[in-house]
Amino acid sequence: MRPRDVVELVVLAALWGASFLFMRIAAPAFGPAALAFVRVAGAALFLVPLLALRAELGALVANWRTIAIVGLMNSALPFLCFSYAALSITTGLAAILNSATPLFAAMLAWLWLGERMTAVRIAGLFIGFAGVVWIGWGSADFKPGGSAWAIGACLVATMSYAVAPNLTKRRLAGVAPLAVAAGSQLAAAVLLAGPAALTWPVATPPVGDWLAAAMLALLCTGIAYILYFRLIANAGATNAVAVTFLIPPFAILWGGVFLGERPSVSTIAACVVIFVGTALTTGIVKQRLARGALTADEAVARR
Repeated sequence: MRPRDVVELVVLAALWGASFLFMRIAAPAFGPAALAFVRVAGAALFLVPLLALRAELGALVANWRTIAIVGLMNSALPFLCFSYAALSITTGLAAILNSATPLFAAMLAWLWLGERMTAVRIAGLFIGFAGVVWIGWGSADFKPGGSAWAIGACLVATMSYAVAPNLTKRRLAGVAPLAVAAGSQLAAAVLLAGPAALTWPVATPPVGDWLAAAMLALLCTGIAYILYFRLIANAGATNAVAVTFLIPPFAILWGGVFLGERPSVSTIAACVVIFVGTALTTGIVKQRLARGALTADEAVARR
């Protein structure tokens, strides 16, 4: 990757890591549905005019049905689940569970799209899911308001995230990325409008919570989507997936600095297990080794 791509990758990880912090701050005042609605509605207000300025609204209109499904699976449902989880688990734990998304995506691509799975990738799936089970086993609490339901919500969100890229690959190949991003946020806002209205907080949330919700919509959703699709276009999907490994450290950092959260040793260990499994499943390790070997061969050839 170019230095500019690396910078954008780190900025994207920092923004998506911060999303868990902002949800943790604002969810108690707004409630899960209202916060998720504010997030996607704010992002849509930012992205749709940008799409219009680029004269790409036609792509949204032509593919609105599929884009609406992507909006449900990639925004409405996971944002609702993570907002609910933010009521009872830390920013770091939610982000670590989110990092299992590539595992579910690879499994769906294997079962749904017939993508070939090598023995190494299958081993990566088992290792990664073992890390998820480790976290769930050590952190789950089924008491009222306990973490078990929040962990379950995070896993539903990661499975939902995994459907969206496979659906996009199958049905939206060639569609302008910004049209998918803007349209999916608009669709998610429509889908969440009803639940948000029914559960809208009686007391007006404080200014600080509104600010956190605004940052969640503008920075962590609107601008983050632009960075993500730029990375895919400029550095490739495989390099863009590397953001998965950087989000939990940033989430843990923001949670520690602003909320005083401290992850346990077992949580960090399980995080490492998930990362190893994800690296094997996505093929990042193999590709990096192959690229390194190619670079070494080129260096020898030049001597």
